[in-house]
Amino acid sequence: MLSCEIAVVGAGGAGLYAALTAAAAGASVVLVSATPLAQTASYWAQGGIAAALAVEDSTERHLADTEAAGRGLVRRSAAQVLVNEAPDRVHDLERLGVRFDADRRGVLALGLEGGHSLRRVVHAGGSATGRRIVRQLSALAVDERRILVLEGARAASAWMHDGRCVGVVLDDGGAVRARATILATGGAAALWARTTNPPGSLGIGMSLAHAAGADLADLEFLQFHPTAVIGVPGREGFLVTEAIRGEGATLHGPDGERFVEELAPRDEVARATAALMEQTGATSVGLDMRMVDPARFPNVVSALRDAGVDPTQELIPVAPASHYMMGGIVSDLHGRSSVPGLYAIGETACTGLHGANRLASNSLSECFVFGARAAAAGLEEPEPPADAGSQPPAASLSRPSRATQEALWRDAGIVRTREGLERLLDDPHPLARLIAAGALRREESRGAHQRADFPELDPALDHRHAVIGPDERPRLAHWR
Repeated sequence: MLSCEIAVVGAGGAGLYAALTAAAAGASVVLVSATPLAQTASYWAQGGIAAALAVEDSTERHLADTEAAGRGLVRRSAAQVLVNEAPDRVHDLERLGVRFDADRRGVLALGLEGGHSLRRVVHAGGSATGRRIVRQLSALAVDERRILVLEGARAASAWMHDGRCVGVVLDDGGAVRARATILATGGAAALWARTTNPPGSLGIGMSLAHAAGADLADLEFLQFHPTAVIGVPGREGFLVTEAIRGEGATLHGPDGERFVEELAPRDEVARATAALMEQTGATSVGLDMRMVDPARFPNVVSALRDAGVDPTQELIPVAPASHYMMGGIVSDLHGRSSVPGLYAIGETACTGLHGANRLASNSLSECFVFGARAAAAGLEEPEPPADAGSQPPAASLSRPSRATQEALWRDAGIVRTREGLERLLDDPHPLARLIAAGALRREESRGAHQRADFPELDPALDHRHAVIGPDERPRLAHWR
């Protein structure tokens, strides 16, 4: 058994930044990483960090764009925290050695992505932002004497004592005792059969927290990215960043014609693409980036060329794939869950920031803004009691079968029906059942949640979130 002040589970952008923030404050940290460092989902993040850094930009404009994308469900207090603090987090990452793309005078090169009213997205190495950031923060974490990194260690359950989380139990029988346990385990998009995510994105942190009694919310809101490669051996599901469309790439149907405004919010582009594919029987649409400077996106170009597709000469076959979950563990503006001592940040958390549809590149901003806040708040937690007892045995977390993944793609895909969602209520995977329950409770179409049987947005559900507690019955809660 290990003891520390802060236990962080997950070593993506959010977990690494929280660990480094806590260590900088003088705290001892244990960082639990199921994979070797720099192999997390954040490593593959091609988007950037959204922050109001341009002279002509403002936090008010960033807030307005976030709320517009979120379709009347954004929790304004969370969005205000993000837009106000994101610029400082960018500057702090620069201080930590992350080199963002800039011109010869050192002025940051800001990109344009869907839903943003002007250029405000900071990149590193074009579409290699996640890779650059995670590599740098991983190196700093390894060198930081206050951080003990446990690679290849998997969290199995929260260590509970008298209704309080006092640490985390690992699947090998070990445990970490801590004042605060911060879950930064990523999302659940790999529960769907077709995804841009690595196979470990199965909502492990959400399942662990719910088993400990924590509330979950907004599980019905799963964002489908419209431009994931399809039909290319070795690159199935490879995400072609939205930033490429921001630089002028266009989408074309089987007839060669454009069919959608490429920089509309992702839910609109994904629905338009799926609808066209269904109407025509096509298995993909074509993304044309032949007019885009390939030097701006070297990893995308090289990855596709390695797979036999030259994006400078031909259209890229793409189709929607599950990408990002707006829902997760209910957490406040400092990452606290409904279980004392247990925190959640990044994609595994749900502050209400993203509403019904995440604004592009707000997710990396969220990792650093709320990662810093959770680290600071965690240090205010009391020491675990001396009589917390012996560590409990490791729980067994359910992993989805291929049948569950196919069922979620079929019944909780881009467009849902009551019949399909009710089928999912009988799925053997607990999180799949909770996703179906939340989707059934929301009898409307809003953002990333589209019901064929309730095709219109219901204004009465503005700012109402489907919260699922230990009884597993969704209730609508009003968040502002």
